[in-house]
Amino acid sequence: MEGTIYSLIPALLMLILVIATRKVILSLGVGIIVGVFMLTQFNLGEGFVLIWETFSTIFYSEGELNTGNLYLLTFLVLLGITTAFMTASGGSRAFGRWAIERIKTRKGAKLVPALLGILIFIDDYFNALAVGQVARPVTDRHKISRAQLAYYIDSTSAPITVISPISSWGAYIIGTIGYILADNGIENYQALEAFILMIPANFYVFAALLLVFLTIFLKLDIGSMRKHENRALETGEVTNPDKGNVPGDLNDEFKEHNNGTIAHLVLPIVALIVGTIAAMIVTGIQNGDGSTNILDIFENTDVNISLFIGGLASVLLAAVLYIKQPKPKSGLSHVTFEGIKAMLPAIYILVFAWMIGDVIGQLETGEYLAERVTQSSIDTAYLPFLLFIVSGFMALSTGTSWGTFGIMLPIAGEIAAVTDVNLVLPALAAVLAGSVFGDHCSPISDTTILSSTGAGANHIDHVLTQLPYALIAALGASIGYLLLGLTGQVMLPLLLTLAVVFVVGISIHLLNRRT
Repeated sequence: MEGTIYSLIPALLMLILVIATRKVILSLGVGIIVGVFMLTQFNLGEGFVLIWETFSTIFYSEGELNTGNLYLLTFLVLLGITTAFMTASGGSRAFGRWAIERIKTRKGAKLVPALLGILIFIDDYFNALAVGQVARPVTDRHKISRAQLAYYIDSTSAPITVISPISSWGAYIIGTIGYILADNGIENYQALEAFILMIPANFYVFAALLLVFLTIFLKLDIGSMRKHENRALETGEVTNPDKGNVPGDLNDEFKEHNNGTIAHLVLPIVALIVGTIAAMIVTGIQNGDGSTNILDIFENTDVNISLFIGGLASVLLAAVLYIKQPKPKSGLSHVTFEGIKAMLPAIYILVFAWMIGDVIGQLETGEYLAERVTQSSIDTAYLPFLLFIVSGFMALSTGTSWGTFGIMLPIAGEIAAVTDVNLVLPALAAVLAGSVFGDHCSPISDTTILSSTGAGANHIDHVLTQLPYALIAALGASIGYLLLGLTGQVMLPLLLTLAVVFVVGISIHLLNRRT
């Protein structure tokens, strides 16, 4: 069943169950089991062995520890502990009071995560978690639902990192483009120049960012997002009370210190940012044989160990600040335990997402979709549009933008080079755009999971509330790519993309005002 149309079954089943039941662990679990038994021809014994192997390789594979995954999971634990200390010390409460004095409106509070998401462009993981920690006290105080906060985080993190050359994504993409240009004998431009030229053709990114600000300024609450926002405004409950614990939510497990100051929140976050970026630079230099070129550094950096180092620095500083307070109201062990417990939901989801991603990889779902593209007789005019759609579905099914980049960018480059060399860069840009679109829709995407975690939102609430916005942005981008294929221009299709999104946004705004 590998590499055939049947390889789509686990991904489609998982997506249907997520929407129908809104229970992410159950849906992922069913997808894993079905996929595993497809791989083993429904042999029970071999199936259970493969399930264990899929789980164990997350932590240990090829005779050694899988340090990248372990560092990321440990970072989530450290982030939970840091959050617990910032809360117990009264830092979150003090920052909330300070923000309310200066940020007077809900609109201003919504701008905080949106603008921070654009400014923190180094890495999508770092963006999602750091922005959530800074913005959550502000948005909570202004009764903005966690689902909407997660949307702002997710719809700025991946879009901004995928068009930033100085980022972990940008460096990876530039390196990949270099190989594609060389393999196809394209010498018109260098890899960095090609990346810069591709930015305007990444229509989905600009459509998604426009929607973020339309949502802020027009109160563009669509579908279930409207229900979450109305509940937050009317009751003050920023999370869904029916969904139980959410990642990072401490549920008033301990009393906040009365003498807390803004420093108890800001300094640990500064330690997190400085520690992570410094570690990214150091590991990038070490892994790049001492190169000090900024692009080489970010291409070779070890993001996961950098997050771990930044998280450790943040925990240590937060704990010291808490201990120095007079008569802390909770013991260190209690605060630490509650911080770890708060992050367990995110860790469970991430582990299950990695498992189903592995299973889908073994079923060669991505390879099957890529083969369909290469074997199709594609009209040049529809090439960017088709690549956008296929890349979107591939990222949605597999939960990985980077995996989609790795499979689809070389295919897109080769097809465009053979059919119309002028479409090489737009074709590559369409792959990037589709990958981010699929990533925004996928419940098993790392970035989507970490955006939920950073916001302290229920994961499925975030997936379902973000979906309409992603589809609107994708509609605009699709129309843009059709026009690009017909005209060969970039700026006119980009403007049409934004115009479509703006018109749809205004229409929804007017409709909301009437109801």
